[in-house]
Amino acid sequence: MKYLGTSIALILAAFAISGNTQSDSINSLEEAKKAIAKSNEIYFQAFVKNDSSIFINRYAKDACIMAPNSPALCGADAPLHFFKLAYNSFGLRNGKFITTQVYGVGENYVVEEGLWQSFDARNSLFDDGKFLVLWKKTQEGWKMFRDSFSSNRGN
Repeated sequence: MKYLGTSIALILAAFAISGNTQSDSINSLEEAKKAIAKSNEIYFQAFVKNDSSIFINRYAKDACIMAPNSPALCGADAPLHFFKLAYNSFGLRNGKFITTQVYGVGENYVVEEGLWQSFDARNSLFDDGKFLVLWKKTQEGWKMFRDSFSSNRGN
């Protein structure tokens, strides 16, 4: 009988720990979703204001931006390089993200899936597509670690 009581206590403790871990994961995912939404709200303000610092701050220092039809841009200088290219060469002046799903893949990483739209200086839509972003929890908060996207329009 003593062993039965000990076994039951151990099983209940395991469920309690499991429940806390699951609860922690849910809380971590909700925290990430809120941080992603906040980041996405101000992301395109970088182009509206021509302020690359807003854009750069969305990315981790070891980020890679994987744009269509070009090699990946990786490292601390990648966001600035991409910002200048998008602003100066493509005329990006505003945009919109539509997050369709955020998947928890661990305590320090989540994946965001969604759609995007790009607008020029006349606020005309000039491109749209889909994206996957691997977000990384850093000391500075949730940052884009791998940013991959493609256009819905043909070349």
